[in-house]
Amino acid sequence: MVMTREAEQITVLIAGLRKSARDIDRQRQKADIALRRALDLRHNNLMVTIAALEDRVSAIRGLIKLDRPYVTHRMH
Repeated sequence: MVMTREAEQITVLIAGLRKSARDIDRQRQKADIALRRALDLRHNNLMVTIAALEDRVSAIRGLIKLDRPYVTHRMH
């Protein structure tokens, strides 16, 4: 099913973004003040992106449970 594959792909993407966020946290601990600000901004942007993708996966899974796969195409 297309929706299941999309949810799986987004889940893999989220995992990669979470790893990047952890890497940024590690870099931040070693950085000076100016670089910390830039890393904070990058980290915050990643967290917002992750939240949006998690919402998308949740919506897809909800539609799968309702057996309404055709609705996702209208959400884009």
